[in-house]
Amino acid sequence: MRRIAHISDLHFGRIDQRVVEGLLADLKALPLDLIVISGDLVQRAKPSHFREARAFLDRLPVPYMVVPGNHDIPVYNVLLRFTDPLGNYKRFISRDLSPVHIDSEIAVLGINTARSLISDFSEGRMNRAQIARVQEVFGPVPETVFKILFTHHPFLPPPDAPGTRLVGRHKLALPALESVGVDLLLAGHLHRAYSGDIMTHHTQVARSILVAQASTATSTRLRNEANAYNLITVDHPRAIFEVRSWEGAAFTGGLVSTWIKRDDRWTLEAQDTGFRPVTGAA
Repeated sequence: MRRIAHISDLHFGRIDQRVVEGLLADLKALPLDLIVISGDLVQRAKPSHFREARAFLDRLPVPYMVVPGNHDIPVYNVLLRFTDPLGNYKRFISRDLSPVHIDSEIAVLGINTARSLISDFSEGRMNRAQIARVQEVFGPVPETVFKILFTHHPFLPPPDAPGTRLVGRHKLALPALESVGVDLLLAGHLHRAYSGDIMTHHTQVARSILVAQASTATSTRLRNEANAYNLITVDHPRAIFEVRSWEGAAFTGGLVSTWIKRDDRWTLEAQDTGFRPVTGAA
């Protein structure tokens, strides 16, 4: 069994410090194996914002993986946006734009979908080299290992907004994800928390792939949802997603969705909206 905290859209430079401290306290109280951060660490890609994000990362209690988001690219510094869009990200956060973690139970790969050279660089895309990277990393990994791909931009729209723009070239990427047996896609960008099966939206997909979207963890840029993150438990053949939300004084457990895999198909086994207190590590 593995427990993963999936956090996204921190937006340092526009955060609530009480929420930041509450998030750190909650993460420290949980028995975690890994933290996955799916982009938008900062608000405006300024060195001062990245310094704040770096200080936050240095306080995390367990190993973490991270990829950039579109806010990690400069908006107003046009020269940097086109000549060195992720320069400050690489300087303060990580030079690795495609991190990998593989152990006996999970394989996790991050892909950078942030782009500066497209007409609307708030959106993102995958390129062919990155699709090949997914196949290269996950292809040799046995099916008994739970495979997770995380990006900033989403592959699945919210249930109530099916027209939401998804990561560019997703139709080209999805067959590759199917072929190497990806089990779960993690993303952010929309500041909304939801989960589901990729097959509910992409009718051309023949393989069941779970999706978990994270809300904004610490930013004041809320979109009718509280600050929140996902606590994910991988316990084959089950995957459990718990949305932990800021309730004004602390993060508390909310919606819990339990999925079970039967005959290569993920099925929603149960949903529970009851309160779940933090359980300390043994």
